[in-house]
Amino acid sequence: MKRMMTGLALASTLMAGQAMANESVKLQLQWVTQAQFAGYYVALDKGYYAEEGLDVTILPGGPDIAPPQVLAGGGADAMLNWMPSALAAREKGLPVVNIAQPFKSSGLMLTCWKDTGITGPQDFKGKTIGVWFFGNEYPFLSWMSKEGIPTDGGPDGVTVLKQGFNVDPLIQRQADCISTMTYNEYGQVLDAGVKPEELVTFKYEDMGVATLEDGIYVLEDNLKDPAFAEKMVKFVRASMKGWKYAEEHPEEAAGIVLDNDATGAQTEAHQVRMMGEIAKLTAGSNGALDEADYQRTVDTLLGGGSDPVISKEPEGAWTHEITDKALK
Repeated sequence: MKRMMTGLALASTLMAGQAMANESVKLQLQWVTQAQFAGYYVALDKGYYAEEGLDVTILPGGPDIAPPQVLAGGGADAMLNWMPSALAAREKGLPVVNIAQPFKSSGLMLTCWKDTGITGPQDFKGKTIGVWFFGNEYPFLSWMSKEGIPTDGGPDGVTVLKQGFNVDPLIQRQADCISTMTYNEYGQVLDAGVKPEELVTFKYEDMGVATLEDGIYVLEDNLKDPAFAEKMVKFVRASMKGWKYAEEHPEEAAGIVLDNDATGAQTEAHQVRMMGEIAKLTAGSNGALDEADYQRTVDTLLGGGSDPVISKEPEGAWTHEITDKALK
């Protein structure tokens, strides 16, 4: 009988441990598998999630996947999103909340042909500029509003070209400038045979209109559940451990990303270069949202003239509750 009870106790312990290990978290990325999301893949590969008792599934994104819609539909527990997109979604009725901000700096910039004569924003007038949409257009529209430059064409405005997620419009001279990320498309332009001295770039960070990118968001109602909130504490803690490891071991992190790329579309050289640039953007962040960075983002989005991205100061759009516990 004693042996039987001991066996039952052991079985119970094992089942409890297994239940903890099976605590599921689904994370929706905002783009395809690449080093932009290395911290999460590293945390998965290194067992940081498992150490927290989490079973994490990372869901790649793509041009036909809108993370806010996935989150709203219950397809994910958390999503990665740029803050302009998240705040716009919140104002439209989807109560998303930023629970962590692994990216400290913005990688968004415009890359222009130098021979167009563009030396500053006022030279954009009369030019054609490629802009990403799907929520990525908000920082650009706010910037142009700040500069007093219309976005409906003409000699005193800019013609906005709805840019795909590639650099073809610049290479084919369909646009004078295109949207690029420091860690991705700018390198693609160089890979196409263009020399850096043939280009002029404008980083949103340097222009004073940078908005926060790649934050972790969840639904407000879910946070009211103590069990869900605790699960997010574990998720953020393990994720930030993954990010700091990726920063310190960029080549290894790039290799882990490649191992998780089911499409086989990524190359080692591209991912190593991307990880090197990504590390510059996550540097200085411990995962907690900086209130000054948040306010800068909000001020930029409110400064949209007659057509602001958001119409009022958001309330309840972020919390330190998760990171305060995760970073103890």
